[in-house]
Amino acid sequence: MDLALDLAQQLCLWADELRAVASNGLQFNTNPYDRANYERILSLAAEMFARAADLPAEELVPVLAETLGQSTPLAVGDAIVINAVGEILLIQRADSGLWAAPGGAFEVGETAAEGACRECYEETGVRVEPLGLIGVYDSRIVGTRVARHCYHFSFLCQPADEGQGTPVHPQETLDMGWFPEGALPPLDRGHDFWVPVGFRFWRGEMEQAYFDPTTPQLLK
Repeated sequence: MDLALDLAQQLCLWADELRAVASNGLQFNTNPYDRANYERILSLAAEMFARAADLPAEELVPVLAETLGQSTPLAVGDAIVINAVGEILLIQRADSGLWAAPGGAFEVGETAAEGACRECYEETGVRVEPLGLIGVYDSRIVGTRVARHCYHFSFLCQPADEGQGTPVHPQETLDMGWFPEGALPPLDRGHDFWVPVGFRFWRGEMEQAYFDPTTPQLLK
């Protein structure tokens, strides 16, 4: 085992978590003192990246432009939680009033499945366990209401306990409940696509996880 390489990799992972925390803070915070602190965290993350790569100070700026400034589709995920009697756990979103599977954006430092389960707990208070990857959806194709290009990961999950749950972030959730497939409430855009796919996966009707095909018309 190369301890020096392992340490460099760990420094990069820590720096990436700091970068994510600071970037989120800069995006959502308007307090000038907090913004200054987040900018300092970004600076420290940059120094960690440079040290891990063993680069001289004069090469720091181009490294940051590539490492910290790179933009990719936002990774988000949903927990398709279906209980033993075939009911799915849904939330009523505060922003649209429509119903959806619990989920949200992943955080640096967690797996995609962990992120989906965490988001479910935060929005419903129900702890769940992941069982399998249902699919990966392109936001442009399924028509979700987001400003950024997103990849939506959908995981089949089962309740980890018998509790009814209470949302940890109630400001995001107006209501929640368990619904059979034949009596679903009005679903938000995107969820009206992958919730039915989730039931197909749960019934064992799919041979592999869903993914969107190439769509040349969207790339013109």
